[in-house]
Amino acid sequence: MAEDREVVLKVENLSQYFKLGPGAVNKAVDHVSFDIKKGEVFGLVGESGCGKTTTGRSIIRLYDITGGNVWFKGKRIAAGTLDYKEAIKAAREELKTCTDPLRKDKLAEIIKVNTEEMAAAKRDHKNADRKLVNEIQMVFQDPIASLDPRMTVRDIIAEGLIIQGEKNKEVIDAKVHKMLETVGLVAEHASRYPHEFSGGQRQRIGVARAIVMEPSLIIADEPISALDVSIRAQVINLLNDLRKNMGITILFIAHDLSVVKYFSDRIGVMYFGKMVELADSEELFRHPFHPYTRSLLSAIPQPDPYYERNRKRISYNPVADHDYREEQPSFKEVLPGHFVLCNTEEYERYRREAGL
Repeated sequence: MAEDREVVLKVENLSQYFKLGPGAVNKAVDHVSFDIKKGEVFGLVGESGCGKTTTGRSIIRLYDITGGNVWFKGKRIAAGTLDYKEAIKAAREELKTCTDPLRKDKLAEIIKVNTEEMAAAKRDHKNADRKLVNEIQMVFQDPIASLDPRMTVRDIIAEGLIIQGEKNKEVIDAKVHKMLETVGLVAEHASRYPHEFSGGQRQRIGVARAIVMEPSLIIADEPISALDVSIRAQVINLLNDLRKNMGITILFIAHDLSVVKYFSDRIGVMYFGKMVELADSEELFRHPFHPYTRSLLSAIPQPDPYYERNRKRISYNPVADHDYREEQPSFKEVLPGHFVLCNTEEYERYRREAGL
């Protein structure tokens, strides 16, 4: 049971902001939280630009995160300072006009605690265990752009090993050949260059480059979106085999919900930088509560002409579908293990829809 497995990755209030100019900020990821249990596949879905890829890149530390924490195997490997800075700023602003001595003491304590926690976050982020971070590897979306055209397949796959200090050429070659065979290629491919392979083969090379490091967690960033349908199935089956044979945990990022349903144990739905719904795969398809999730599900085509002729797309309009003037939404557990971003009124309505 997934519920009984240990948590390998825990993401707490992850925020990743990018400055666009004076006073302008793009909140690519805004206070996203989830965890991934050992050996499971966690699907992260949403339309292009919702922050899925940025979330994956932030976890693997390709970006210095703006706020929140990333815990891997119980250790903090990434930390941001946004929330601490905001808490300190708000307390100082209130302190300027506060006349209540007890409240002043409380505000001073808030500033002190958040200053200490911010210093600890900076220290943990700077001194993160690099060997532990290297147990997380990434398979990138574009198999062409992610492989250096000037390097042979052997050099591409071996690069991580060499960076980690492996110098024995025979050991490196043996591991490279083993990885090629694991992903369905042959040892002779090691001397070739990326342009000599098809898209599916290039993606297999990308997978081999990731698993040669013997990772505990793979972040698969839309690994099939650039591939033909028949090749997609091969790559999915390859990842499934790696999961079963090597015990690898997978964060699977995609926008195709039908594929994610087949492959994932749990699914998180992102919209505009926020997590709007999170549930087991079957449960999410059985009870999609958030209007955006329903919109995504309505867009899934089916191999049934009659169904397709009568299928009605559900459009999502945040302004029309939500009324947050009196209460802002928060992540609430509508059903056991099924979380939705909603306010109290929506929460009660979703509960009624579930027959509770």
